[in-house]
Amino acid sequence: ILTVLEKVGYLARAAFLADRLMGRFGLEGRSFVAMLSSFACAIPGILSTRTIPSERRRIATMMASPLMTCSARLPVFTLLISGFVPDQGVFGPVRTQGLALFGLYVLGAVSGLVYAGVLNLLALSGSAAPVIMELPPYRRPTARAVLLQTWEGAWSFIRKAGTVILLSSVVLWLLLNLSFGQPPAGLGEPQVASWKLEHSAAGYMGKGLEPVFEPLGFEWRTNVAVIGSLAAREVFVTTLALSTAAESEASLPDRLRELRADDGSKVYDAATVAAILVFFVYALQCFSTIAVLRRETNSWRWPAIAFVS
Repeated sequence: ILTVLEKVGYLARAAFLADRLMGRFGLEGRSFVAMLSSFACAIPGILSTRTIPSERRRIATMMASPLMTCSARLPVFTLLISGFVPDQGVFGPVRTQGLALFGLYVLGAVSGLVYAGVLNLLALSGSAAPVIMELPPYRRPTARAVLLQTWEGAWSFIRKAGTVILLSSVVLWLLLNLSFGQPPAGLGEPQVASWKLEHSAAGYMGKGLEPVFEPLGFEWRTNVAVIGSLAAREVFVTTLALSTAAESEASLPDRLRELRADDGSKVYDAATVAAILVFFVYALQCFSTIAVLRRETNSWRWPAIAFVS
């Protein structure tokens, strides 16, 4: 779709219209196009910053792009919002669950702009050249040109990020599936899967991380799901489903609402769910995005800043 908009000539005009707003945060109109691409995935958004001639603005755009709400976050947002936000009407077709999801999108976008502005003030140096953009005439693109550019973008993604995704997925699969010991006899298949996950390397890591994430209200099952999300954020949902499979046969949202800690308190209350949602807005958990940041900046400095901050 973005390729069609570009070939038609609209994206250049959208960049021109957004230039003044983006300039308030040390960015430019082409940064808007890159950040728009990041709502699907941050990787093509980061790769598209090559069209930005100013190194200062390019780095600021790359650092802000992962804060856009990519499609990988949607399964997590959908699970928690549907399970814990009451579905009530607000005005006409507008409902509370839709407003909650929209608010997360706005939070990520606004935070990305503010983050870029702070980086420009405190961490980036160098002059920012005046923005010069060519506005091409509106034209009807050919199917061949659209398909060729789409293929080039897809192959660039596979070549640059695919190897990292494969490697990180293998490592995380080993952490999540290599368990220590044998499960007790008499357990059903879901209970066996849950027991193996609890006694896997990732399970022990999740329990070891409990003191770190305790202020957020995360217990070991949430920590294990966070570890799984390092390969891809949507893995959080499937890992959480595995770790709670022994609790009951109810749906995952129902299991999370009923889940109790050893002291009898609820594991997922409103504060913990809000903390997870905000965590997924801000946390850079995607190894492939970190790898692409490393390749595009030719340094580990900026990926390390993005991951830690």
